[in-house]
Amino acid sequence: MRGLTRRALFAGSGAGAAAALLPAASAAARPRPEAGSAGRKSSGSCVSYRADYHFTVPDQWKNDPQRPVWIDGEYHYYYLYNADYLAGGEAGTAWRLATTTDLVSFTDRGVAVPKDTTVNGDVWSGSAVVDAGDTAGFGAGAVVAVVTMSPGGGTDHQEQFLYYSTDGGRTFTNHGTGPVLPNPGVADFRDPKVIRDEDRDRWVMALAEHDKIGFYHSGDLKSWTYAGGFVKDGVGVLECPDLFRITADDGTGKWVLGASADGTGFGQPNTYAYWTGSFDGGAFTADSADPQWLDHGWDWYGAVTFEKRDAVGSVDPAARYALGWLNNWAYAQTTPTIDADGFNGTDSVVREVTLRKSASGAYYLASRPVAALDSYVSRTLNLGDLTVDGTRLLDCTGVSYELTTEITWSRLTGAGVQLRRSPDGGRHIDAGVYDDFAFLNRRGTVNPDTSGNRQESRSPFDPSARRVRLRILVDRTSVEMFVDDGRYVHSSEVFPYLVDDRLALFTIGGPAVFRNTVVREFAV
Repeated sequence: MRGLTRRALFAGSGAGAAAALLPAASAAARPRPEAGSAGRKSSGSCVSYRADYHFTVPDQWKNDPQRPVWIDGEYHYYYLYNADYLAGGEAGTAWRLATTTDLVSFTDRGVAVPKDTTVNGDVWSGSAVVDAGDTAGFGAGAVVAVVTMSPGGGTDHQEQFLYYSTDGGRTFTNHGTGPVLPNPGVADFRDPKVIRDEDRDRWVMALAEHDKIGFYHSGDLKSWTYAGGFVKDGVGVLECPDLFRITADDGTGKWVLGASADGTGFGQPNTYAYWTGSFDGGAFTADSADPQWLDHGWDWYGAVTFEKRDAVGSVDPAARYALGWLNNWAYAQTTPTIDADGFNGTDSVVREVTLRKSASGAYYLASRPVAALDSYVSRTLNLGDLTVDGTRLLDCTGVSYELTTEITWSRLTGAGVQLRRSPDGGRHIDAGVYDDFAFLNRRGTVNPDTSGNRQESRSPFDPSARRVRLRILVDRTSVEMFVDDGRYVHSSEVFPYLVDDRLALFTIGGPAVFRNTVVREFAV
C-alpha cells in the first residue's frame, strides 16, 4: 500500500475548530518536554494533540507499518513516510526507521530507504529480513528488503524490487533498477511479506493480488517462483498480507494467514482479517472459509505481526507482537494533529498476540498490550468495587490513561464507561456491552468520519455470562478497547476537545458492580 501525497484541508466533523476553541490555560493541553523520544516532539504550541504513549511520526506523514526486524538486540521498525506531505509537492513515500528495545519507547533514526533515487520512484510497503545464511550474496547478516514500487509513478503497474543493507539496517542500497518479481499483467500486485520457510530451506513470499494472496518461493531473495494462492472475495481488496506459524495454548501448531481488508460493504470490519489453517509451502488451507478479525474497530489498518524475542534474541513460538496504523483510508487526511502539531500518523500500541482454542474447538487470536507498558506507569488510582445504577461520574480526570474493570450483574441491558466526557456531560465516547454485542461508539465526540457510517463498532458478546472484563487504552486521539482478555479488540480514532477529560460509568436497565476498577497513567 502507498501513502497519500498531499495534505487536504481539515474540514467536517467540527474538529477543525478544536484547537482554536481550547483555552491556553488548560493543564491537559500543555506540551511536555520529550527530547530523545522518537515521534513525540513538542510542537511548541500550548495546545497539542500528539499522543502521550502511542508512537507518532516526528513530522509530516506516515501510514503503513513495516514488520519490525530484530537486529543487534533491538527491533528495527520501518514505516512509510512522506517528508513532502505538508508542502503538497513531490509525491510518494520512503521507509523511515525507529529503533526500540521494549516496543514502547522508540528512537528516531531517520530515512533508511529513500524515495525517488532510482527511475522507479518511491517505495511502498514490503518487508525486511535478516539474511543470516548469506543466501542473497550481500554478506551473512545483511538486511534485505523486498518492496513494491510502481515505475512511472502510477498505481497500475506494481512490481517488487530489492534493497539491501550492510550496516545493520540503518541505510539501504538498491539492487539494480529491475524488479526481482515482475508484474504478470495485473493491477494489484503489492505488499510482499517475506518469511523463512525452515522446513523447506527457502524463502516464501505472500503477495497481495486483489482478491488473492499469492505465494512465491526463492532460494536467494532475487529470483521468485509462483507456488500457489489463496483466493477470498467478500472482504474487498486484500492488502498487506501476513503469514506466520504459532503454537496454540493447547500445544497445537497452526499457520495463520492475514491481510488488511475493507469488509464494510459486507457487514464486516475494515481492519486485519485472518484465517487459521495449514500451509505446505505453496498452498494455504483454511480451517474456515470466513475470516476472523484481529480488531473490530474502525482504525487498525496496514497491520503487521512479528516475532516475540527475549533479551538474547530467542523466539517465543507461542506468541507474536502486532502493530497497526490508527487510521482509515476513508478519512486518512482528517486530523487536528496536522494543524496543532505538524504531523499526521499515529500507531496502535504494540500488542502481544497468542492463539487460543475456544470451547467450540475453533482457534482464535487474542491480544493484549505489550507487557513493557507496565514499566511506564506514572500514576495508579485504585478505585476498587463501584456499584452503578444509571450514570456515576468518577472523581478523576485525564486525556490519556488506561482503565481496567470487570463488570458483573444479575439483570440488565447494557453497561460500560463514558470516556473523554465533557464538563457538561454532553460529549463522550461510549464503550461497553449492550444485549448481545460489545461496542465502541464515538458518535458523541469529535471524530474523523463525516459520513456517519463509521461511528459504532461491534463484536459478539454472550449476555448469559453476566460479566465482562474491559481494558481500555485512551490517548489524545485514540481509544483501544480489549474485551475479555483480548478475545475482541476495538480501535478507533477520536478527536475530543482537550477540555473533555471526565470519566463516568453507566448501566442500562439495572445495576452492576464495576469490580477492581483501576486507572493508570503513563510517562513515556
